[in-house]
Amino acid sequence: MIDLHLHTYYSDGTLSPEALVKRAARRGITTIAITDHDGVNGISEALEAGKKYGVKVIPSIEFSTGIGNEDQQIYMHILGYHIDINNEPLKRAVEEIRKKREERNTKLLRTLNKIGFQMDKEDLLQRPEQDYVGKPNFALAMTKRGYINNPKDAFTPGKFLRHPEIRRIHREKIHVREAISLINGAGGKAVLAHPYKIAFLKCKNEGYYERLERLLDSLQEWGLSGMECYYSSHTPEQAEKLVEIAKRRGLLITSGSDFHGPDFNPALDIGVTGEVF
Repeated sequence: MIDLHLHTYYSDGTLSPEALVKRAARRGITTIAITDHDGVNGISEALEAGKKYGVKVIPSIEFSTGIGNEDQQIYMHILGYHIDINNEPLKRAVEEIRKKREERNTKLLRTLNKIGFQMDKEDLLQRPEQDYVGKPNFALAMTKRGYINNPKDAFTPGKFLRHPEIRRIHREKIHVREAISLINGAGGKAVLAHPYKIAFLKCKNEGYYERLERLLDSLQEWGLSGMECYYSSHTPEQAEKLVEIAKRRGLLITSGSDFHGPDFNPALDIGVTGEVF
């Protein structure tokens, strides 16, 4: 078994790279990819743990990207596999992205306090020397403070992290073409993550697949190599349709759980790549 979409506490996961690799080994997963958001700090530790527990670890990353203009932005995640984590352009881009994320987080915290959820920066840290904070970290902090029962509640439509004032706060994202170029330049393969979660494409509306095909036209022109067809919220029918599209287009087919740790969703674990939420 494989799982090519996993997060450690070097981004917004809750497990260390070694703990994640050990958990994968216990679940019989033979190959994993560490795909922390906009960073590669956990890769070296994961590679060492892979040798220890007999799990192949693929050095990877997940970029948050955008395309379009101020009037119409399309947001999507691009996974990069088999990357050289010492590639200088990649490292510089990651550093710049981290700075923009910190600016966004300051605005999020200020706004959450304004609408009644009192927290400070210390609440957002789940471990010593943590240098990354994403929205799941906000969700964990809100749970610890008692504002919600579990981190998943933080993403309730219209409330908490989905409150209208919070949703207006956006972090400037790199262009999807730049992300693909960075991945390819670092010797990797760029893959479109969880296509049904791209809000602009409106997966529940008629014409979704036509819109996805048009997007893929541009992404492949820019160097996209694959698509995540098997994913923890995809139904078997959805996965089958994505596989058909990927094969027809000559795209690599990948599978991932997007596991962030046991605190987020009891039904989701490493290696679970079919409809659980």
